[in-house]
Amino acid sequence: MSLIQFAVVGLGRIGLRHTAILSGHPACQVVAGCDIDEQAREEAASAHQIPVYESIEQMLQHEPVIEVVCICTPNGIHAQQALAGLNHQKHVVIEKPLGLTKSACEEVLHRSLQVNRQVFCVMQNRYSPPSAWLKQVVEDDLLGNLHMVQINCYWNRDERYYKPGSWKGSLALDGGPLFTQFSHFVDTLYWIFGDIEQVQARFENFTHGHNTEFEDSGSFSFKLKKGGALGLFSYTTACWDRNLESSLTVIGAKGSLKIGGQYMNEVVYCHIKDYELPELPPTNPPNHYGPYIGSAANHHYVIENVVNTLNGNSSISTNALEGLKVVEIIERVYQQRQLDEQLLAPTQSQAT
Repeated sequence: MSLIQFAVVGLGRIGLRHTAILSGHPACQVVAGCDIDEQAREEAASAHQIPVYESIEQMLQHEPVIEVVCICTPNGIHAQQALAGLNHQKHVVIEKPLGLTKSACEEVLHRSLQVNRQVFCVMQNRYSPPSAWLKQVVEDDLLGNLHMVQINCYWNRDERYYKPGSWKGSLALDGGPLFTQFSHFVDTLYWIFGDIEQVQARFENFTHGHNTEFEDSGSFSFKLKKGGALGLFSYTTACWDRNLESSLTVIGAKGSLKIGGQYMNEVVYCHIKDYELPELPPTNPPNHYGPYIGSAANHHYVIENVVNTLNGNSSISTNALEGLKVVEIIERVYQQRQLDEQLLAPTQSQAT
């Protein structure tokens, strides 16, 4: 089996994780990288002995051997850089989200079909044993008709995260908590239960008015298109000092369950008719980000899926259409914010 030649775009924390995993995989070889930051370029070039460029365009022009491009840059340029890779006939691996608008994601999907190249969306939480177990429970109809689904994501992101000059907190590059922090859990919702409808949403910015251009807290209700169960998704980055939990509760005609922990990494309740909870495989340890502890270290599964898919031994675990659907759901939720702003505008005008 010949080595698959990878390049990494964006050599920050996530990009270096990709680089390390790729360097340790026997079927992968990192042959180039790029970053706009000079120090990041110098450190990556020294650590990995690869050519490093200032832009993806330079890299693609000078390194034709590249087969797969891993995009690990700010959210707002994911789709643009994916198109650059596809236009050079490269497969693309994209950190979440695929883009910040449905239309941008549609461009990526359309182009990938035109050039016959694969787009892999990084949604590594699908490999979490509790999530995989819950998906199987729902697919096997063990809960019967679903009545309610509730997701709670209560996190901390403060000045240690939203640093001056960073892209984090920018509406154009970050997009908001549903894109940056909680798109994994929107993906879990869609992956397990399918699409949603009748969305209603509310947003507040309790503690981040000085360092973000969007809300730090929100809640949206919905109904599942399949079966009509009621749903609620509540989230915040305003928890003091550290994360509280990420949890998913399901109430059905034949049972109830809840997966929880900080990252939906454990089954905390399971009571289903004529069913006994099996012993699940252990969840991988979390990623550490200085003052923060992240979700489980599952990126190696994503890279393994890329290798297996390109060698014809598997299919994509999260394809571009699924990535697009997650963005489309978030976009529908955030459209409620635009409606609220339009409704408030006449009132504010009258007040002045």
